[in-house]
Amino acid sequence: MSGTNAAKPGRFSRGHVLTGALAGGLTLFLIAAALAVRGEPYAFDREILLAMRLADDPSAPAGPDWLLRAAREITALGGTPVLTLLTVFLTGYFIVKKQFASLCILLAAVLGESIIVDILKDMFARARPDFVTHFVEAGNKSFPSGHSSSAAAIYPTLAAFAARETQSGAVRRYLFIVALLLALLVGASRLYLGVHFPTDVMGGFGFGAAWAAFVFLAAGRIGKQTG
Repeated sequence: MSGTNAAKPGRFSRGHVLTGALAGGLTLFLIAAALAVRGEPYAFDREILLAMRLADDPSAPAGPDWLLRAAREITALGGTPVLTLLTVFLTGYFIVKKQFASLCILLAAVLGESIIVDILKDMFARARPDFVTHFVEAGNKSFPSGHSSSAAAIYPTLAAFAARETQSGAVRRYLFIVALLLALLVGASRLYLGVHFPTDVMGGFGFGAAWAAFVFLAAGRIGKQTG
């Protein structure tokens, strides 16, 4: 007996993809955390940040003038104001459509990620890079990158909600590719702006992806138990 939701031979199920994202994200976070525990940056942390500065002046960014302006705009996509607005608008949408299960998933992904990242920052208490100029304001604690974590958790979550509205596999893949690119751009902007080490961004990506996958897996399990 077959149906539209039946798993196709040779294809990974949604559960497999989420489990892989959880395992992969958690592994990446743990590797980054092990590196960050040292406190002092590794050689590659310094080299990557310095590669984004003029060779004779670490206070000046490499590249054309517009790149710094673009990095500041892009980094805002992982910041609290933009993501809060997106969350509020989508919350209203789910309330109007009476999709309260989706609302719970959204709030768990957004609020849970934010709370846990704040706890992790306090635990690691890693200082920001001090050998390059910061081109945006940032707090004192660096690991994990909150912008990177938020982008890696929230944009794929939004893509997952949007993907439910189409049956096209190509459109779904496009949505997740866009979500991934947005997260990567936010992470890269944090490095270019000098406010994070590469290991901070790695840790943020890992935790954000793992948390989003965990929320969807937990929601699916709860739905099966109560359905």
